[in-house]
Amino acid sequence: MLDREVQVLRRVTGDDGFTSELGDFAALGAPVRAKRTDVSDGERWRAGEVAASIMSRFLVRWSPFTAGITPKDRLTCDGLEFDIVGLKEVKRRHWIEITGSARTDQ
Repeated sequence: MLDREVQVLRRVTGDDGFTSELGDFAALGAPVRAKRTDVSDGERWRAGEVAASIMSRFLVRWSPFTAGITPKDRLTCDGLEFDIVGLKEVKRRHWIEITGSARTDQ
């Protein structure tokens, strides 16, 4: 059932004493096992550019680590980087469902 590995990414921020600066995303913790289900795909035309994307749902086991994932984080799976657009707990403290969107044309 949990046939994929996903890596959680979190933005690293720095503070120069005046303001917090946004940094790059870096791996957070160890990869976790997940079930991936692709729910939609599409192409969009904007300003003469074609953008292809895919929406996927990931089911991961609940743990204190996975319960701490937020929409500000990202996931990587099978070479794609997913922006997290939704999180919900399935069966209290059993599973967490993460919905993510990734560009497939980059």
